[in-house]
Amino acid sequence: MKDKKKGLLHLLIVFAVIGLCTYTTLVGFTKHHKGSAQNIKLGLDLAGGVSITYEAVGDTPTKKEMEDTRNMMQKRAEVYSTESSVVISEAGRISVDIPGVEDAEEVLKSLGKEGSLDFVAQGDMQFEDDEQKVPKYTKVICSGKDVKSAEAGTQQESVTKNKEYVVQLKFKSKGTKKFAKATQAAYPSKEVIYIVYDGEVLSAPVVKAEITNGEAVISGSFKTYEEAEELASMIRIGALPVELKEVQSQVVGAQLGLDAIQTSLMAGIIGFILVILFMVVFYRLPGLAASIALAFYLVLMLVVLNVLDITLTLPGVAGIILNIGMAVDANVIIFTRIREELRKGKTVQSSIKLGFDKALSAIVDGNVTTLIAAFVLYIKGSGTVKGFATTLAIGIVLSFLTAIFVTRFILNAMYALGVDDVKYFGIERERKTIDFVGNRKKFFAISGALILACAVFLGINASGRADGNILNYGLDFSGGTTFDITFNDDQEINDDLKKDMEGIFSNEAKSNDVVISEIAGSNGLSVKTVELSEKQRNNITNTIAEKYKVKEGNIQNENISASVSDEMKSDAIVAVLIASLCMLLYIWFRFKDILFAGSAILALIHDVIVVLLVYAVTLISVGNTFIACMLTIVGYSINATIVIFDRIRENLAGKHSEETLARVVNESITQTLTRSINTSLTTFIMVIMIAILGVDSVRDFAIPLLAGIVCGGYSSVCIAATLWYTLRKKFKKDKQARIKGK
Repeated sequence: MKDKKKGLLHLLIVFAVIGLCTYTTLVGFTKHHKGSAQNIKLGLDLAGGVSITYEAVGDTPTKKEMEDTRNMMQKRAEVYSTESSVVISEAGRISVDIPGVEDAEEVLKSLGKEGSLDFVAQGDMQFEDDEQKVPKYTKVICSGKDVKSAEAGTQQESVTKNKEYVVQLKFKSKGTKKFAKATQAAYPSKEVIYIVYDGEVLSAPVVKAEITNGEAVISGSFKTYEEAEELASMIRIGALPVELKEVQSQVVGAQLGLDAIQTSLMAGIIGFILVILFMVVFYRLPGLAASIALAFYLVLMLVVLNVLDITLTLPGVAGIILNIGMAVDANVIIFTRIREELRKGKTVQSSIKLGFDKALSAIVDGNVTTLIAAFVLYIKGSGTVKGFATTLAIGIVLSFLTAIFVTRFILNAMYALGVDDVKYFGIERERKTIDFVGNRKKFFAISGALILACAVFLGINASGRADGNILNYGLDFSGGTTFDITFNDDQEINDDLKKDMEGIFSNEAKSNDVVISEIAGSNGLSVKTVELSEKQRNNITNTIAEKYKVKEGNIQNENISASVSDEMKSDAIVAVLIASLCMLLYIWFRFKDILFAGSAILALIHDVIVVLLVYAVTLISVGNTFIACMLTIVGYSINATIVIFDRIRENLAGKHSEETLARVVNESITQTLTRSINTSLTTFIMVIMIAILGVDSVRDFAIPLLAGIVCGGYSSVCIAATLWYTLRKKFKKDKQARIKGK
């Protein structure tokens, strides 16, 4: 029985919540709060941040010591932002870029001076003053080089059973032995071990037990988690293999520039409007409900990003784009199911209920597999990978909730208001089953040709490029040269100047890989490009000095290492491999068939190779956005494949004959074909607008992503399910042959 008042009330509640979230996004609650959208931290590529340069103290460190120091500084900088970048430059210097920060002094004060860290036994410690603030010692138990990690945490106090804040220390193998020997000597008389950082005693914990496993806990003196984290941070800083001192700090502007932000935002708005129009035209009333739910998802996403203080960069935006596609996908699956039930003659109310119920398993499986990938990428990844995983995970949860609950809530409210005619919903047409299985060899041949083409172009690049690289590695992967240019006061820093600088550097470097950002507080620009020879550097310096009357002393340059270190690359690769394994195990568990899991992973690898082919052919610069692009394809591809596998599982229902199996696969792909096309199309719309309107750096990210979306749709429809059928048929024959052999 319909209740129009209840339906109207439900709609009013939905619009009130959306209005509240929109108000929070645009305006905020207080006079001084600008709204969550304006308060979201943006990365160096979108809004700039603080750049700090450190120099090694003492003897010239080895290459390995500098690499180890950079890797540890990377982890330390990620406390402020997961998108922080740390690179090694010439003359034993390390540069740290922390996005979303404007006050360099505040960061330096919080980051601290990079000094030495020593653990000193009570018997070896003396003080030069009565207040015991100036320690004096010549013998140490171990140093910061022996510390593996230091993290703040909580534990249950052994006597009161209350929660207490602690610092958890882990030592390296050599440090474990040294610390074990010291605690064995200190434990009987309950002596303390001093932790001294840069001539100051940070802590003096009492030894309450012999610690032989290299894992120590400092407890009892922390009133808040922040106090424990402060000590852990200082230990991490002091644990650097090389002692550093700060030589320069500056605030830099957005690397992509204001144009990139504005055009990307405009592209996103236009794309979102086109997606809404498509949903309303194609799915009618349910499409309208989904559009309202999508708007709710978007404003809620902005609120959450602000609340969780997440730094948003271009790869993070990729995660949001992917989530919009997945949110649309969930609604498309539901609406297709509703139309199928209407075709069977069910009532609108019954069809809505059955549509959501039958779509749930596919939506859950698709979201869980992608969420698994996001979780692993966050735990094992670093820098850009971690930032991408964060926005992806948040978006998955929010898009699932809006699709399953908000859309359903709105549809039921509209039905209660009397919008119950079938014409407002549409009926799924009966489609002639397409013989995908019969054409599988053609599909496999096309995919084989693409994979072969990838190998060929990678080989051509390796032999034909001057640097011998298989891809056009950008600054993030290969390092380069950075210039800091301070112009005369009468020279205005504007877009014309930046474009001229880009032309000067591009012409000399023979590369379009040029990143320009403003230096706050000075009339200057920071320019990064590919690695230049001394002659090229001198040519650029002379050109700028002559053209803009800049003193050569105001043009500083140096070579820098890749911001994506070998450790970060290996972390990303390991994260993807572990994520793929976890997804394989989950699919195996849910579908009770390892062939489903294996086929899905093979289809995923196929898509990654095709996107790699696009990079190899177009020679688009491979940087941080390359990682984001590949991870986006992984999430998108696996989700699309799961939907088809879910329908096969449903239609199979114990049927095992070869003829029936082929028919089930063909029918399942055909039944989900509209969903596959529409989901790919809506996601394609979002990205194509970025490719059309975006600046070069943004377009270089969007073009491979477009190829991945098309390929992901193709592999899900033409490869994954037919590959499963082929493997199942082969394994069944092998099993029968083994039985006959016995």
